[in-house]
Amino acid sequence: MLIHATCELDFQVPVATPFLFMLRPRSGRQQWIAREEYVLTPRVAAVEFTDLFGNLCQRVVAPPGRFSVCTSFEVDCAESCDSAPGAAFTEVQFLPDETLPFLLPSRYCESDRFSRMAASITDGLAAGYDQCAAIDDYIRRTMRYAPGAGQEIVSACEVNGRSEAVCRDMAHLGIACCRALSIPVRMVVGYLENLQPMDLHAWFEAYVGGRWYTFDPTQKDLSGGRLAIAYGRDAADVAIYTQFGDPVELLRMEVTVARMAAPSTRWRHA
Repeated sequence: MLIHATCELDFQVPVATPFLFMLRPRSGRQQWIAREEYVLTPRVAAVEFTDLFGNLCQRVVAPPGRFSVCTSFEVDCAESCDSAPGAAFTEVQFLPDETLPFLLPSRYCESDRFSRMAASITDGLAAGYDQCAAIDDYIRRTMRYAPGAGQEIVSACEVNGRSEAVCRDMAHLGIACCRALSIPVRMVVGYLENLQPMDLHAWFEAYVGGRWYTFDPTQKDLSGGRLAIAYGRDAADVAIYTQFGDPVELLRMEVTVARMAAPSTRWRHA
């Protein structure tokens, strides 16, 4: 199916300020970028590079005054994410090199402190996908998804035991628990069709059965088109914008996701 996603950011900039944006998605296994638009107002020079995790990053220096970034994408994607109950655990010595950074503790995912908790949640389950699914379900059952409840980024240790959390922090907890079982897990930021309230969203992917699979403790199932923008070890790697120097004011952020009427002919389900 084809979805149309937009993100508009308006800033008030006090002095010339360097920004690093991470707003351009890439085509991949479950998404094909059919059309995109990226507009900076006022127009300034931009330099793009690819970071260590394959994300497209844009460097700009915003001039003083009002500065806006508007992005728009038409994306061919599946109507729901794949699931694979029973998909096997891959022993560390056989993992692809690129998955190894996602095994380690990171700034917001202290996986070395979750071994007992992860073992308790997954007791008796086959190693691999079923363990990740049990952790995903545990977070969903024990924590209420509360959009807008926390602006400050918190770690898995800090969010553990809370009664409510935002998607980013719930993902941190899931990542930490899965990594404690020696399963590579990465954080994803992007768009989700029918998310309420609409905003950019965060979830996690685990490498089991020879590929990455999606888990999202904020949702009861994996239905709805998803558009991934960025991948990383945790929220520190996937910020949609980072500014350096004097603080700037974010005046407005608006996100939309809508299914397009035209049927897709490019997507082929993997």
